[in-house]
Amino acid sequence: MNHYRRPVVGAAILAWMALGAGVVQAQESPVQAELPVLLTSCGQSPGPERVKFFLGRLDMEYEYLDQATAQHLIDGSFKSIIIVTGASLKGMGAAGVSMEDELERTATLIAEAKRQGIMIISAHVEGMSRRAQGAAAGDNSDEQSIDAVMPESQLMIVREDGNEDRRFSIISDNLGIPLVLFEKNMQLGEVLESVFNQ
Repeated sequence: MNHYRRPVVGAAILAWMALGAGVVQAQESPVQAELPVLLTSCGQSPGPERVKFFLGRLDMEYEYLDQATAQHLIDGSFKSIIIVTGASLKGMGAAGVSMEDELERTATLIAEAKRQGIMIISAHVEGMSRRAQGAAAGDNSDEQSIDAVMPESQLMIVREDGNEDRRFSIISDNLGIPLVLFEKNMQLGEVLESVFNQ
């Protein structure tokens, strides 16, 4: 099991952390998940890097694979999976994949997780800016990633400003999926501690 720990934190992450400094408590998770956890993306946005930082900082057992497949779940011993939604055309271009490829990969990953009884956690951690920053007019790839993952999960973790239109609250209310909101960037660590009971 790869356990990523970075002794030197990049300037971008440090700046992101500084923006999140505050004393407001994040919501606690109403459900518990087990380690080890597989971390991946649906849409190749930078969001998983934020989750990865806190998993490493909290010394949690995890593996990050930006293009995790069902075979990784078959070959591994994961108890949980975190799928971070948010599409980046730049990120997908660098990875050589399309949104259609991402949706197909994610669907097979979710199906295998359900087959094995692995807990599926969805996360949207970049706020409304990620949802609004389509590379071209009419680009809805971020919303496609949300639709592909959030309704299939057993827990949703969302930065509160990304829920301004109650997009995630509606999914939670309609499908009975617990939703944990956090306001400040640094509170993501508190949420993960709560989820994994650390």
